[in-house]
Amino acid sequence: MSETVVIAMLSLFGTLVGTLGGIALNSKLSNYRIEQLEKKVDKHNNLIERMFHAEEAINILDEKIKVANHRINDLEEDK
Repeated sequence: MSETVVIAMLSLFGTLVGTLGGIALNSKLSNYRIEQLEKKVDKHNNLIERMFHAEEAINILDEKIKVANHRINDLEEDK
């Protein structure tokens, strides 16, 4: 084979290795970023669920306070 063909084949091989290596590295980086975003979304969803339960508890406590105030008012009026 002539020198030109050998150099062209080496160039092709180097280009393929570089391209495939870049694709693999980019894929790993993208997967890492997606995993980090999934963790953030899980934290956010957990916060939303906890706030929902906290709001329910606050509403229940508000009702208990209203009932207690009505009972106090009824007792004060009976005197």
